[in-house]
Amino acid sequence: MDGDCIFCRIVKGESPAKFVYKDEDFVAFYDIRPSAPVHVLLVPAEHIESINSVEERHGRVISKMVLKAKVIARQLGIADSGYKLVINVGRGAGQIVFHLHIHLIGGWSKEKDEN
Repeated sequence: MDGDCIFCRIVKGESPAKFVYKDEDFVAFYDIRPSAPVHVLLVPAEHIESINSVEERHGRVISKMVLKAKVIARQLGIADSGYKLVINVGRGAGQIVFHLHIHLIGGWSKEKDEN
């Protein structure tokens, strides 16, 4: 874990977050600056800077995060209406916190999508 990393501090319970899910491998919590009605971040417990830093040994936790994203989407009521899973890789792609995370984004109304 990186002591200067906000996500590492959240994982360790040193910074507040509204958790949706937590286990020994990763946590999921609401984004403090949501870009959609539902915006949850899934963050591995191990400090991994980005997808560019992923190694073969990380495969299990990344798979687990993606599979749990599906469950969380269902729990939050956005599975049927649709949602996005987004991973920004590097500053040029919009990554702000350099600890790998998956954005689970959704909850837009059908009426809004039709306009």
